[in-house]
Amino acid sequence: MSVPRRPFLLLVVLFLLVIGCSAGAVPTSDPVAPHGAAGSGAAENGRILAVEPSRGPSEIPGLGPQTRARIPATARQALVVTGQGPDSNRSAVVLHSLDDPALGWRPEAGPWPAHNGMEGWTDRHLADDLRSPAGVFGLTDAGGRLPDPGALLPYDEEARFAVSGEGFLGEPLEGSFDYVVAINYNRTPGTSPLDRERPLGEERGGGIWVHVDHGGPTQGCVSLTEDRMRELLLALDPAKYPVIVMGDAASLAR
Repeated sequence: MSVPRRPFLLLVVLFLLVIGCSAGAVPTSDPVAPHGAAGSGAAENGRILAVEPSRGPSEIPGLGPQTRARIPATARQALVVTGQGPDSNRSAVVLHSLDDPALGWRPEAGPWPAHNGMEGWTDRHLADDLRSPAGVFGLTDAGGRLPDPGALLPYDEEARFAVSGEGFLGEPLEGSFDYVVAINYNRTPGTSPLDRERPLGEERGGGIWVHVDHGGPTQGCVSLTEDRMRELLLALDPAKYPVIVMGDAASLAR
């Protein structure tokens, strides 16, 4: 007995349709999310293409959540001084800017080598402890023995910035205060770096500056080479409410 041709042809067509659909299917064990989704892939000619994950605004490298939380919301410049260790007098300095909050912070200048206090860093600076105060402080005032190089911060040119003598390594201190930027630790913002008022009391020290490096550790300040100090004075913009974020690497990472 012969088999009717129509049912046989129908079976062949159904078989081919099943095979064709299976050949182009994406395995359920490797699903494809919609194009552009974070961490997903996109299908093209049966291949899975990686898609760049979406990213949020960039943060300043090396700063942990506690340190970042201390930076004022108004700040658009941050001079980050990262000490090599809690008892080290060597550090690195990078100036960061926040021009577009959607993109986040970006490095503007540096890294520059620097010195800090002879004995390193402290969370509670005291007069003559030879440690730099760790924390986040405003940068509002500048000055120096030399004429204003074009600073945007208020600049006090004054002969009293002259200094003499020797540092801890016997290096000459002359010229160390040719350019300075006052760090707003235990001082009144909006005054000359030479102002002697100490709101926290004399026992808490003061006169903490960024100044010209003399080739050795400081008594508590941060020091940069003269050319870097000029660069810094030209870059710091009071309209961006600059701050300094300073401390050893481990404390800044908290």
